[in-house]
Amino acid sequence: MTVDSTIILPDLLFDGSGAKAKKEQAVRIAGGLICAVGDRQALLAETPPGAEIVELPDACLTPGLIDGHTHLSLAGDDRDYTSLFADSDEVMVLTGAMNMRRHLRAGITTIREHGARNMVGFALKEALGRGCVPGPTMMVSGRPITCTGGHFHMCNEEADGEEEVRKSVRRLVHEGADYIKIMASGGGTVGTNPGRASYSQEELHAAVHEAANLGRVTAAHCRAKESMMRAVKAGIHLIEHAEFLDPDCNYDFDPKLAEMMADSGVWVSPTIQASTGYQRALALEARRYAGELSEDEESELEVLLEKRARRLEVLRRMLEYDIRDRIVPGTDSGVRYLAFGHMDLELRLLVEVGFTPAEAMRAVTSISAAAVGLVDRGTIEPGKVADLAAFTGDPTADITALGSVAAVFQSGRRIC
Repeated sequence: MTVDSTIILPDLLFDGSGAKAKKEQAVRIAGGLICAVGDRQALLAETPPGAEIVELPDACLTPGLIDGHTHLSLAGDDRDYTSLFADSDEVMVLTGAMNMRRHLRAGITTIREHGARNMVGFALKEALGRGCVPGPTMMVSGRPITCTGGHFHMCNEEADGEEEVRKSVRRLVHEGADYIKIMASGGGTVGTNPGRASYSQEELHAAVHEAANLGRVTAAHCRAKESMMRAVKAGIHLIEHAEFLDPDCNYDFDPKLAEMMADSGVWVSPTIQASTGYQRALALEARRYAGELSEDEESELEVLLEKRARRLEVLRRMLEYDIRDRIVPGTDSGVRYLAFGHMDLELRLLVEVGFTPAEAMRAVTSISAAAVGLVDRGTIEPGKVADLAAFTGDPTADITALGSVAAVFQSGRRIC
């Protein structure tokens, strides 16, 4: 063992396995990797001269959090899509650099970047790899594939029909896409309907097949119930949102579809705070508490609270179908008012749905790592990359502790 070793001494340690946090533990890291985990006194006894000792009293050390759904190039400043995409590519790159730093300092050490215009997503990953900007480890999809005029068509990867979809997959992989994102339903883009599918099962299967040929997996934006059905049948690897919307955009839970999802083994990223307007609701609730809420804002808040209740009920019903261990938390940060640095809010909603805090923490660490194919992250054990976060308190007992970051380590180097 070399003298560049660091010993981290937290008050508690959650290893990502799902078990409760343990006391009297220590972690030894060197060369960017976790070397040993175990009894504090035993590891200290083996500490060589010159090793750095980092004490984190009153903090729980966890694996670095993984955000399965971000849009780094979007500002999350309450503008609609038309306004957000009026920014130049250059401004989007700068916005992405700012957002990467915010996410990293919140304990999020790995992200999936789910779609940006032109080459913006690839540029951000290259800048990160060169050390030009700090940020979480990135997996990028590049431009999301969408039908003509479809959701996120502003990113400029439109494809209609099976052959065009295959060409888009090939183009994106050759440009550096780590996985393929396809818009299987409408969304918030003007002129699209979130409750209607935008690709046939055959077109989705073409994406899955071509991606597999090139060693890539797929993720599909699916707000519409019909799009979810087609995605499952087509073999999509991960479904985003999964809102069960009918063509009129009403929630319409389908037990048969939920059973199909359970049987298929598909991963699901429900992006709960995005679909419920949670950040906006919290801001309005704060104004209500301060006695500053206008009549219009009161009405807006009531609508958001009702929407949240309906959305959470759909999720609760879905969890009855043996899919709990395939839930992948994602913030959808960048869209509308979804500011970066708030995985804590996504996990609060998971707990509200019925997860224990420890289950929610497992979902955002080891389960997410498995879902996105990162075998070297997600747990605290020897040989894994030393991406770690520490939070004041115990997030496995009280998930709100995620809102108080005590330290962040990336490849063994302390960020904050």
